[in-house]
Amino acid sequence: MTNTTADRRQTQPVDPGALADMTSTAVAGRPAARALLVPAAAAVTVVLWGSAFIGIRAAGFDYSPGALALGRILVGTLALTVMAGLAGKLRLPRGRTLAGVLVWGVLWFGLYNLALNAAERTLDAGTASLLVGLAPILIAVFAGFTLGEGFPARLLAGIGIAFVGVAGIALATSGGASDGVSVALGLAAALVYAGSTILQKRLLPRVDSLTMTWLGCLAGTVACLPFAPALLEELAAAPAPATLSVVYLGVFPTAVAFATWGYALTRTTAGRLGAATYAAAPLAVLMSWALLGEVPAPVALVGGALCLTGVLVATLRLR
Repeated sequence: MTNTTADRRQTQPVDPGALADMTSTAVAGRPAARALLVPAAAAVTVVLWGSAFIGIRAAGFDYSPGALALGRILVGTLALTVMAGLAGKLRLPRGRTLAGVLVWGVLWFGLYNLALNAAERTLDAGTASLLVGLAPILIAVFAGFTLGEGFPARLLAGIGIAFVGVAGIALATSGGASDGVSVALGLAAALVYAGSTILQKRLLPRVDSLTMTWLGCLAGTVACLPFAPALLEELAAAPAPATLSVVYLGVFPTAVAFATWGYALTRTTAGRLGAATYAAAPLAVLMSWALLGEVPAPVALVGGALCLTGVLVATLRLR
Protein backbone atom coordinates (compact mmCIF):
# COMPACT_ATOMS: atom_id res chain seq x y z
CA MET A 1 0.00 0.00 0.00
CA THR A 2 1.41 3.36 -1.05
CA ASN A 3 1.72 6.35 1.23
CA THR A 4 -0.83 8.19 -0.93
CA THR A 5 -3.43 5.47 -0.40
CA ALA A 6 -2.77 5.43 3.35
CA ASP A 7 -3.12 9.21 3.53
CA ARG A 8 -6.43 9.04 1.68
CA ARG A 9 -7.76 6.44 4.13
CA GLN A 10 -6.64 8.47 7.14
CA THR A 11 -8.19 11.70 5.83
CA GLN A 12 -11.37 10.12 4.46
CA PRO A 13 -14.36 11.59 6.40
CA VAL A 14 -16.20 9.26 8.72
CA ASP A 15 -19.79 8.47 7.85
CA PRO A 16 -21.91 10.60 10.24
CA GLY A 17 -24.44 7.78 10.58
CA ALA A 18 -21.76 5.31 11.64
CA LEU A 19 -20.35 7.83 14.13
CA ALA A 20 -23.81 8.37 15.60
CA ASP A 21 -24.35 4.62 15.93
CA MET A 22 -21.01 4.22 17.72
CA THR A 23 -21.79 7.11 20.07
CA SER A 24 -25.29 5.85 20.90
CA THR A 25 -23.95 2.36 21.52
CA ALA A 26 -21.32 3.69 23.94
CA VAL A 27 -23.87 5.87 25.75
CA ALA A 28 -26.36 3.01 25.97
CA GLY A 29 -23.66 0.72 27.30
CA ARG A 30 -22.97 2.94 30.30
CA PRO A 31 -26.49 2.82 31.80
CA ALA A 32 -26.59 -0.92 31.18
CA ALA A 33 -23.33 -1.36 33.08
CA ARG A 34 -24.56 0.91 35.88
CA ALA A 35 -27.82 -1.04 36.06
CA LEU A 36 -25.85 -4.17 36.92
CA LEU A 37 -24.36 -2.44 39.96
CA VAL A 38 -27.69 -2.45 41.81
CA PRO A 39 -28.29 -6.23 41.68
CA ALA A 40 -24.58 -6.76 42.37
CA ALA A 41 -24.79 -4.55 45.47
CA ALA A 42 -27.94 -6.37 46.58
CA ALA A 43 -26.23 -9.75 46.09
CA VAL A 44 -23.24 -8.67 48.22
CA THR A 45 -25.63 -7.54 50.96
CA VAL A 46 -27.62 -10.78 50.89
CA VAL A 47 -24.56 -13.03 51.08
CA LEU A 48 -22.88 -11.03 53.85
CA TRP A 49 -26.07 -10.67 55.89
CA GLY A 50 -26.63 -14.40 55.55
CA SER A 51 -23.14 -15.00 56.93
CA ALA A 52 -23.84 -12.65 59.85
CA PHE A 53 -26.12 -15.23 61.48
CA ILE A 54 -23.18 -17.63 61.52
CA GLY A 55 -20.80 -15.05 62.92
CA ILE A 56 -23.21 -14.11 65.70
CA ARG A 57 -23.68 -17.73 66.65
CA ALA A 58 -19.91 -18.35 66.64
CA ALA A 59 -19.14 -15.33 68.81
CA GLY A 60 -22.24 -15.58 71.00
CA PHE A 61 -20.82 -18.32 73.20
CA ASP A 62 -18.10 -15.97 74.49
CA TYR A 63 -19.71 -12.54 74.11
CA SER A 64 -22.97 -11.40 75.71
CA PRO A 65 -25.57 -9.76 73.41
CA GLY A 66 -24.71 -6.19 74.45
CA ALA A 67 -20.94 -6.65 74.29
CA LEU A 68 -21.23 -8.37 70.91
CA ALA A 69 -23.40 -5.56 69.54
CA LEU A 70 -20.97 -2.88 70.72
CA GLY A 71 -17.91 -4.74 69.46
CA ARG A 72 -19.46 -5.34 66.06
CA ILE A 73 -20.65 -1.79 65.41
CA LEU A 74 -17.49 -0.25 66.88
CA VAL A 75 -15.43 -2.17 64.32
CA GLY A 76 -18.04 -1.28 61.71
CA THR A 77 -17.77 2.42 62.50
CA LEU A 78 -13.98 2.30 62.16
CA ALA A 79 -14.24 0.47 58.82
CA LEU A 80 -16.88 2.89 57.54
CA THR A 81 -14.71 5.83 58.57
CA VAL A 82 -11.92 4.46 56.38
CA MET A 83 -14.36 3.83 53.51
CA ALA A 84 -15.83 7.31 53.77
CA GLY A 85 -12.36 8.84 53.93
CA LEU A 86 -11.29 7.02 50.79
CA ALA A 87 -14.51 8.03 49.02
CA GLY A 88 -13.96 11.63 50.13
CA LYS A 89 -17.63 12.42 50.63
CA LEU A 90 -19.01 12.99 54.08
CA ARG A 91 -21.69 15.68 53.99
CA LEU A 92 -23.34 15.82 57.39
CA PRO A 93 -27.10 16.49 57.30
CA ARG A 94 -28.79 19.03 59.55
CA GLY A 95 -31.99 19.54 61.46
CA ARG A 96 -34.71 16.91 61.11
CA THR A 97 -32.69 14.88 58.65
CA LEU A 98 -29.83 14.59 61.14
CA ALA A 99 -32.24 13.62 63.92
CA GLY A 100 -33.85 11.01 61.67
CA VAL A 101 -30.49 9.48 60.75
CA LEU A 102 -29.49 9.27 64.42
CA VAL A 103 -32.77 7.55 65.36
CA TRP A 104 -32.37 5.19 62.41
CA GLY A 105 -28.84 4.32 63.50
CA VAL A 106 -29.85 3.55 67.09
CA LEU A 107 -32.66 1.31 65.82
CA TRP A 108 -30.85 -0.45 62.97
CA PHE A 109 -27.37 -0.85 64.43
CA GLY A 110 -28.20 -0.85 68.13
CA LEU A 111 -31.61 -2.33 68.85
CA TYR A 112 -31.63 -4.76 65.91
CA ASN A 113 -28.26 -6.24 66.85
CA LEU A 114 -29.19 -6.52 70.52
CA ALA A 115 -32.42 -8.37 69.70
CA LEU A 116 -30.79 -10.72 67.19
CA ASN A 117 -27.78 -11.45 69.41
CA ALA A 118 -30.07 -12.32 72.31
CA ALA A 119 -32.27 -14.51 70.09
CA GLU A 120 -29.28 -16.54 68.89
CA ARG A 121 -28.29 -17.40 72.44
CA THR A 122 -30.74 -20.32 72.20
CA LEU A 123 -31.86 -20.37 68.55
CA ASP A 124 -29.59 -21.88 65.92
CA ALA A 125 -28.41 -19.58 63.14
CA GLY A 126 -30.73 -21.08 60.53
CA THR A 127 -33.90 -20.71 62.60
CA ALA A 128 -33.01 -17.13 63.56
CA SER A 129 -32.44 -16.26 59.90
CA LEU A 130 -35.81 -17.73 58.96
CA LEU A 131 -37.54 -15.52 61.53
CA VAL A 132 -35.71 -12.39 60.42
CA GLY A 133 -36.60 -13.42 56.87
CA LEU A 134 -40.10 -12.13 57.63
CA ALA A 135 -38.79 -8.57 57.32
CA PRO A 136 -39.64 -8.22 53.59
CA ILE A 137 -43.30 -8.93 54.24
CA LEU A 138 -43.30 -6.41 57.10
CA ILE A 139 -41.70 -3.86 54.77
CA ALA A 140 -44.63 -4.39 52.39
CA VAL A 141 -47.09 -3.90 55.27
CA PHE A 142 -45.38 -0.70 56.42
CA ALA A 143 -45.29 0.56 52.85
CA GLY A 144 -49.03 -0.06 52.63
CA PHE A 145 -49.63 2.10 55.69
CA THR A 146 -47.04 4.84 55.22
CA LEU A 147 -46.58 5.05 51.46
CA GLY A 148 -50.20 4.54 50.43
CA GLU A 149 -49.56 1.30 48.54
CA GLY A 150 -52.61 -0.38 50.03
CA PHE A 151 -53.14 -4.03 50.93
CA PRO A 152 -53.72 -6.16 47.83
CA ALA A 153 -55.01 -9.70 48.11
CA ARG A 154 -51.56 -11.19 47.49
CA LEU A 155 -50.19 -9.28 50.47
CA LEU A 156 -52.93 -10.56 52.78
CA ALA A 157 -52.43 -14.11 51.49
CA GLY A 158 -48.70 -13.86 52.06
CA ILE A 159 -49.24 -12.62 55.62
CA GLY A 160 -51.45 -15.62 56.35
CA ILE A 161 -48.94 -18.12 54.97
CA ALA A 162 -46.04 -16.50 56.82
CA PHE A 163 -48.00 -16.49 60.09
CA VAL A 164 -48.45 -20.25 59.81
CA GLY A 165 -44.70 -20.54 59.21
CA VAL A 166 -43.87 -18.55 62.34
CA ALA A 167 -46.23 -20.76 64.33
CA GLY A 168 -44.32 -23.80 63.02
CA ILE A 169 -40.98 -22.34 64.07
CA ALA A 170 -42.36 -21.47 67.50
CA LEU A 171 -43.68 -25.05 67.84
CA ALA A 172 -40.33 -26.53 66.85
CA THR A 173 -38.44 -24.40 69.38
CA SER A 174 -40.92 -24.65 72.24
CA GLY A 175 -38.59 -26.62 74.48
CA GLY A 176 -38.74 -23.94 77.17
CA ALA A 177 -39.69 -20.40 78.06
CA SER A 178 -36.29 -19.12 76.96
CA ASP A 179 -36.87 -20.49 73.46
CA GLY A 180 -40.22 -18.72 73.27
CA VAL A 181 -38.52 -15.47 74.26
CA SER A 182 -35.88 -16.07 71.61
CA VAL A 183 -38.55 -16.47 68.93
CA ALA A 184 -40.13 -13.22 70.10
CA LEU A 185 -36.73 -11.51 69.95
CA GLY A 186 -36.18 -12.82 66.40
CA LEU A 187 -39.54 -11.40 65.36
CA ALA A 188 -38.66 -8.12 67.08
CA ALA A 189 -35.44 -7.98 65.06
CA ALA A 190 -37.46 -8.47 61.86
CA LEU A 191 -39.82 -5.67 62.93
CA VAL A 192 -36.94 -3.25 63.58
CA TYR A 193 -35.34 -4.30 60.27
CA ALA A 194 -38.51 -3.47 58.34
CA GLY A 195 -39.18 -0.20 60.12
CA SER A 196 -35.58 0.91 59.66
CA THR A 197 -35.75 0.17 55.94
CA ILE A 198 -38.81 2.39 55.50
CA LEU A 199 -37.20 5.18 57.53
CA GLN A 200 -33.96 4.90 55.56
CA LYS A 201 -35.83 5.06 52.26
CA ARG A 202 -37.50 8.28 53.37
CA LEU A 203 -34.21 9.85 54.45
CA LEU A 204 -31.99 8.86 51.51
CA PRO A 205 -33.23 11.65 49.17
CA ARG A 206 -31.77 14.14 51.68
CA VAL A 207 -28.48 12.44 52.60
CA ASP A 208 -26.08 10.24 50.63
CA SER A 209 -26.10 6.56 51.53
CA LEU A 210 -22.47 6.28 52.71
CA THR A 211 -22.75 9.28 55.02
CA MET A 212 -26.01 7.93 56.41
CA THR A 213 -24.52 4.49 57.03
CA TRP A 214 -21.43 5.92 58.75
CA LEU A 215 -23.39 8.35 60.91
CA GLY A 216 -26.02 5.72 61.78
CA CYS A 217 -23.38 3.19 62.79
CA LEU A 218 -21.69 5.85 64.93
CA ALA A 219 -25.03 6.65 66.62
CA GLY A 220 -25.60 2.96 67.32
CA THR A 221 -22.11 2.69 68.80
CA VAL A 222 -22.71 5.62 71.16
CA ALA A 223 -26.06 4.13 72.22
CA CYS A 224 -24.34 0.82 73.08
CA LEU A 225 -21.51 2.36 75.09
CA PRO A 226 -23.09 1.22 78.40
CA PHE A 227 -21.95 -2.27 77.37
CA ALA A 228 -18.29 -1.16 77.18
CA PRO A 229 -17.29 -2.64 80.57
CA ALA A 230 -18.76 -6.02 79.59
CA LEU A 231 -17.01 -5.86 76.21
CA LEU A 232 -13.62 -5.16 77.80
CA GLU A 233 -14.07 -7.96 80.33
CA GLU A 234 -15.19 -10.51 77.76
CA LEU A 235 -12.57 -9.41 75.24
CA ALA A 236 -9.84 -10.31 77.74
CA ALA A 237 -11.26 -13.80 78.28
CA ALA A 238 -12.59 -14.72 74.82
CA PRO A 239 -10.64 -17.05 72.52
CA ALA A 240 -9.17 -15.62 69.34
CA PRO A 241 -11.72 -17.24 66.95
CA ALA A 242 -14.63 -15.61 68.80
CA THR A 243 -12.94 -12.19 68.66
CA LEU A 244 -12.16 -12.66 64.97
CA SER A 245 -15.86 -13.39 64.44
CA VAL A 246 -16.68 -10.02 66.05
CA VAL A 247 -14.18 -8.28 63.76
CA TYR A 248 -15.62 -10.09 60.73
CA LEU A 249 -19.16 -9.01 61.71
CA GLY A 250 -18.02 -5.41 61.97
CA VAL A 251 -16.12 -5.20 58.70
CA PHE A 252 -18.23 -7.28 56.33
CA PRO A 253 -21.90 -7.77 57.37
CA THR A 254 -21.88 -4.27 58.92
CA ALA A 255 -19.59 -1.85 57.05
CA VAL A 256 -19.51 -3.44 53.59
CA ALA A 257 -23.03 -4.91 53.51
CA PHE A 258 -24.76 -1.82 54.87
CA ALA A 259 -22.86 0.36 52.39
CA THR A 260 -23.97 -1.80 49.46
CA TRP A 261 -27.50 -1.95 50.92
CA GLY A 262 -27.69 1.86 51.07
CA TYR A 263 -26.35 2.13 47.52
CA ALA A 264 -29.00 -0.26 46.20
CA LEU A 265 -31.83 1.24 48.27
CA THR A 266 -31.08 4.68 46.82
CA ARG A 267 -31.64 3.30 43.32
CA THR A 268 -34.62 0.96 43.74
CA THR A 269 -37.80 0.60 45.79
CA ALA A 270 -37.79 -0.61 49.39
CA GLY A 271 -40.24 -3.40 48.53
CA ARG A 272 -38.17 -4.83 45.70
CA LEU A 273 -34.90 -4.69 47.60
CA GLY A 274 -36.54 -6.13 50.70
CA ALA A 275 -37.92 -9.02 48.67
CA ALA A 276 -34.43 -9.76 47.34
CA THR A 277 -33.13 -10.31 50.87
CA TYR A 278 -35.36 -13.35 51.41
CA ALA A 279 -32.46 -15.35 49.95
CA ALA A 280 -30.37 -14.57 53.04
CA ALA A 281 -32.35 -17.07 55.12
CA PRO A 282 -31.72 -20.22 53.03
CA LEU A 283 -28.09 -19.15 52.62
CA ALA A 284 -27.76 -18.86 56.39
CA VAL A 285 -29.30 -22.31 56.86
CA LEU A 286 -26.80 -23.84 54.41
CA MET A 287 -23.82 -22.03 55.96
CA SER A 288 -24.96 -22.97 59.46
CA TRP A 289 -25.13 -26.59 58.40
CA ALA A 290 -21.74 -26.53 56.67
CA LEU A 291 -19.76 -24.44 59.18
CA LEU A 292 -21.43 -25.06 62.53
CA GLY A 293 -23.06 -28.44 61.99
CA GLU A 294 -26.44 -26.95 62.96
CA VAL A 295 -29.57 -28.12 61.18
CA PRO A 296 -32.92 -26.68 62.23
CA ALA A 297 -35.58 -29.17 63.30
CA PRO A 298 -37.73 -30.48 60.43
CA VAL A 299 -40.79 -28.59 61.70
CA ALA A 300 -38.71 -25.40 61.83
CA LEU A 301 -37.53 -25.98 58.25
CA VAL A 302 -41.13 -26.44 57.10
CA GLY A 303 -42.09 -23.30 59.01
CA GLY A 304 -39.21 -21.41 57.44
CA ALA A 305 -40.25 -22.61 53.98
CA LEU A 306 -43.76 -21.31 54.67
CA CYS A 307 -42.33 -17.98 55.85
CA LEU A 308 -40.35 -17.61 52.62
CA THR A 309 -43.36 -18.68 50.56
CA GLY A 310 -45.41 -16.02 52.30
CA VAL A 311 -42.76 -13.43 51.52
CA LEU A 312 -42.73 -14.43 47.85
CA VAL A 313 -46.53 -14.40 47.58
CA ALA A 314 -46.73 -10.99 49.25
CA THR A 315 -43.87 -9.16 47.57
CA LEU A 316 -43.26 -10.60 44.11
CA ARG A 317 -45.61 -9.62 41.35
CA LEU A 318 -46.66 -12.17 38.76
CA ARG A 319 -46.52 -11.13 35.11
